[in-house]
Amino acid sequence: MAEQNPDIVDVRRILEALQAKLWVGNMSDNEYVTGIYASDLMSDVLAYGKSGSVLLTGLNSVQAVISAYMAEFNGIVFLRGKVPKEETLNFAKDKEMFVFSTEDDMFEACVKIANIKVEVQEIIKETETQNRAGNITTHTFSIDGQDFASAGLVSTQVKAILKSIGYDPKLIRRAAISTYEAEMNVVMHAKKAEVTLTAGEKEIYIIIMDEGKGIKDIDLAMKEGYSTATEEQRALGFGAGMGLPNINKNADVMEINSVVDVGTRIEAIFYVK
Repeated sequence: MAEQNPDIVDVRRILEALQAKLWVGNMSDNEYVTGIYASDLMSDVLAYGKSGSVLLTGLNSVQAVISAYMAEFNGIVFLRGKVPKEETLNFAKDKEMFVFSTEDDMFEACVKIANIKVEVQEIIKETETQNRAGNITTHTFSIDGQDFASAGLVSTQVKAILKSIGYDPKLIRRAAISTYEAEMNVVMHAKKAEVTLTAGEKEIYIIIMDEGKGIKDIDLAMKEGYSTATEEQRALGFGAGMGLPNINKNADVMEINSVVDVGTRIEAIFYVK
């Protein structure tokens, strides 16, 4: 379940309203957020989260802050007195995100933030960046299955590369979310995989080839809500059955081929406009 507030909100007011503790963040860099999103399901965050928002969650893991980063959130608030782990704080600091923690539960936090009244003279506008890619560049990464401690790191590297090239932020967001969903599928269901990123002037190609149990019914796997995740994986906030649908939603072209007990190949193409 998620709650969103379309109004611009002063981050300092959030900190005050929730009587929260600031763990990481420079308020001068993240002065406002453009929405509030509350969820413990990270696939929902990636599917429905609004760029520039703050994530309210009780899921105390590095995957929560990685998901928030992939969704272009400015920061994260851990609920119910959860104390963020060191690796979570280090990731947030590196990505210039803020991290709060509050004793409030999700309902209390949403109500308090909804009641915040903010008067802002100018609405912060997202700046569009023109693509400056001059040549085709290719990068290859490896993912190990069941390595939840490192899950999401390949996606962050892909995002950093695309940002350094200068692609449109919305295009980068779509490509990064797709890579992250594919990466989590590998971690949960495969032995290992190779990810190839090819970035050019007209298109971005992302290919994920894994070794594992494969997919018996691709049409069924593409339906929202279908999942074969274990209870342990669901406890980490994944396995909501949104992974492949999210990739399909964000990519301009998606092709998937799978052989049972051999592995799966996913190709996602993103057009540069």
